[in-house]
Amino acid sequence: MAFLPNFASRRRAWLVGALVVLGVVAFGVQHLSGRTPKANSGAGNPTVPVTAAIAARQDVPNIVNAIGTVQSIDSVAVQPRVTGAIVKVEFTPGQDVKQGQELFLIDPRPYQAALDLAKAQLAHDEALLSEAQNDLTRYQVLEKQQSIASQQAQDQVFVVEQDKGTVQLDQANIETARLNLEYCHIAAPVSGRAGTLMVDLGNLVGPPSGQAASGSGTTGSSSSGSSSTGGTLVSIVQLQPIYVNFSVPEVVLDQVIKNQAKGALEVRAYSQAAKLLGTGKLTVIDNQVNTTTGTAALQATFSNADETLWPGEYVSVQLVLGIRRDVLTVPATAVMVGPNGDYVYVIGSDNKVKRVDVEQSARRGGVSVISKGISAGQEVVATGQYRLDNGTTVAVQQTTAPQPAAQTAAQAQPAADPPQ
Repeated sequence: MAFLPNFASRRRAWLVGALVVLGVVAFGVQHLSGRTPKANSGAGNPTVPVTAAIAARQDVPNIVNAIGTVQSIDSVAVQPRVTGAIVKVEFTPGQDVKQGQELFLIDPRPYQAALDLAKAQLAHDEALLSEAQNDLTRYQVLEKQQSIASQQAQDQVFVVEQDKGTVQLDQANIETARLNLEYCHIAAPVSGRAGTLMVDLGNLVGPPSGQAASGSGTTGSSSSGSSSTGGTLVSIVQLQPIYVNFSVPEVVLDQVIKNQAKGALEVRAYSQAAKLLGTGKLTVIDNQVNTTTGTAALQATFSNADETLWPGEYVSVQLVLGIRRDVLTVPATAVMVGPNGDYVYVIGSDNKVKRVDVEQSARRGGVSVISKGISAGQEVVATGQYRLDNGTTVAVQQTTAPQPAAQTAAQAQPAADPPQ
């Protein structure tokens, strides 16, 4: 058939045309971009930018990290012991108060009246006792003269004893009335920070529910609209000194006990933002391990002179067990973890790196303690290791000086490093 050769020639012509068009497009793109193809694009090894650090010897604290809570040594809920109206509030909520400082005054007039009544009753009964004692003396004389029956003199002895008992009862009532009058003046039982006020001036207050009001004066005048309340008037928490409670794993408890026997261990408290809040001393090691958590409870005491620690606050804790003296250190970022263990990249004089296996004995606050593998003064790669291999040429952008381990431990988030 005649149309087959024509079809084949047209197909070849179409393919040739397409190839020509593609070639023109490729040439145009190359010309516009200004690039020319390289003969060997993979030739040579690129220089890798890194930061470096010098391995140095220094003292490194041996630290156990924990999470703790701040606890006030004394936390007191101030409550009334007698019933009456609040006629004075003699402090400002939130202020520091001293032990013995008067805080509230309950209307003392009913209790002063009760005291006066008890004193009057005592005077009355003392007079009766004196009269009974005079009668007894006269009866005893008459009994010797056989002017009266012996029974009358003996009965008078019992009258005197009864009057003595009445006088003693009156004296006890006076002491109770005087105590109730003192209870009208409510003072701070401890020094500390006063909380929010739970009552208002003029409120009728009394002992908490279930506790009988002391004394006989159980009523007091109050302003119109006052309410009756029982319970806490204000709370006071002691801030100086203050406790921090925390727990450590039982695996380090033996170290804690041994080091504590040499002297009270240092404890540091940090905020959640890694700010140092204070330094204290370990004062209590609990007498048993919690079998559920496998931890031992500890307690440290802080002077808290600047009141940076607040009751109920969560803090990060560093318990300093001791100091590792003159150990070799590098930045923690310099130590990499491989399938065969830890390693670092050491920078040679020709700026080429060599992978060196090391043994890391501790890691504290951004500093790694190296026990084997490198020596002091060697320059190691601190950051940028992920593009490196043996023999890679590096361009050191910055060499950091050795940073004191104590400073890095204080600046780092304490809970970041596990106990070692």
